[in-house]
Amino acid sequence: MIPRYTLPEMARVWSEETKLGHWVRIEVLACEGWARLGRIPREDLDRIREKIEVPPAERVAQIEEKTHHDVAAFVQVVAEPLGPAGRWIHFGLTSSDLLDTALALQLRAAADIVLGRLDLLLASVKELALEHRDTICVGRTHGVHAEPTTFGHKVALWAFELHRDRGRLLRARDAVSVGKVSGAVGTYSQVDPRVEEYVCAQLGLRAADAASQVVQRDVHAEFVWALAATAATLEKMATEIRHLARTEVREVEEPFSEGQRGSSAMPHKRNPILSERTCGLARVIRANLQAALEDVALWHERDISHSSVERIVLPDSTIALDYMLHLATRVIRGLRVFPERMRANLDATRGLLFSQGVLLALVERGLGREDAYAAVQAAAAESWDRGTSFRDILWATVGERSGMPSSEFDELFRPEPYVRHLDGVFARLQKLDVASNGEERKDGGLA
Repeated sequence: MIPRYTLPEMARVWSEETKLGHWVRIEVLACEGWARLGRIPREDLDRIREKIEVPPAERVAQIEEKTHHDVAAFVQVVAEPLGPAGRWIHFGLTSSDLLDTALALQLRAAADIVLGRLDLLLASVKELALEHRDTICVGRTHGVHAEPTTFGHKVALWAFELHRDRGRLLRARDAVSVGKVSGAVGTYSQVDPRVEEYVCAQLGLRAADAASQVVQRDVHAEFVWALAATAATLEKMATEIRHLARTEVREVEEPFSEGQRGSSAMPHKRNPILSERTCGLARVIRANLQAALEDVALWHERDISHSSVERIVLPDSTIALDYMLHLATRVIRGLRVFPERMRANLDATRGLLFSQGVLLALVERGLGREDAYAAVQAAAAESWDRGTSFRDILWATVGERSGMPSSEFDELFRPEPYVRHLDGVFARLQKLDVASNGEERKDGGLA
């Protein structure tokens, strides 16, 4: 049973209290860096360490009403209780040294939450694929019956794609795990590079190879791209489930709990609302990627046109994907699969989906490809239009010419040979690394 979605962990990542806590930690580490170089007296550093506190967000906001500058307000509030030692707060730094380094910590934490949920989903998808490795169903191209496949093979595609998404998210996590403490235009004019090295090392971040006043925004765009790519995979899964849940198809069904209602007017309705919700949220994250890409180009060494955008798209995208992964796990774990319906749909075209196998068998028996293709296509058209057996029509027209006994001809209309080579796919799936053990956390969230 998947617990109801709650947001405490991701909400904490983006809370004002968490952000201000990061800012305080960066300021203290910068003071420590300066003290290691002999610039700040040891007694002042001790005073800072002893007295500094994470300021109430309300107090910072109150001061910001006057300063119209969030970091300036923060510095004022933090320095107040420190006495003369407070003069060392923000020494040599610029606002973005705090903003961008703290943002790296927030994005890294958000990535860890998303990766935990992705691991849980991947484990569930892998399990479902292996469970249905031999559940034969019709494959569709252009929405039209093509050839037999298995439901497990469909789901295996999702597993491998989610695994690739995991790699993309890990690389994006690494890309944004970069800080900067290099001053006003990134030239270290008023701050020693060794202070930056110390701060970033203590935070587990890389120091930016080069920065202007800000960390360059291509890394943040890369992060949102990884979120959007993962959302696209979830949308792909949800779209397939929605199609397979249509009344005319009904090969799967989303979990439908006791007391749930699909419609206020029509009691019979069981709608794929979770998958539809997933598709809708994927659109939001894709739109946010456009905004993140627009943030890459800033004026000269910086402007703040990116700032207002990031305050929306970074929290919203990570929160949305976190929720989408929860929804997808809920759907996959509770998905109802109807193998009998899959088999009925497989038989619905009276054998038409075996046309390629028959064509190749006729060619092997000596018929010219063009002649064989024309005969098979004509028989298929007649079968489709008249609703009669494709096998019987074809046998009547080319059976004798093929030189095949009837029993051998019948073998061409069995679905099992079409999926006989899928063992390699499932062997690779078995080996697929799944980091999560699929356990739910005790706090009611998902890992």
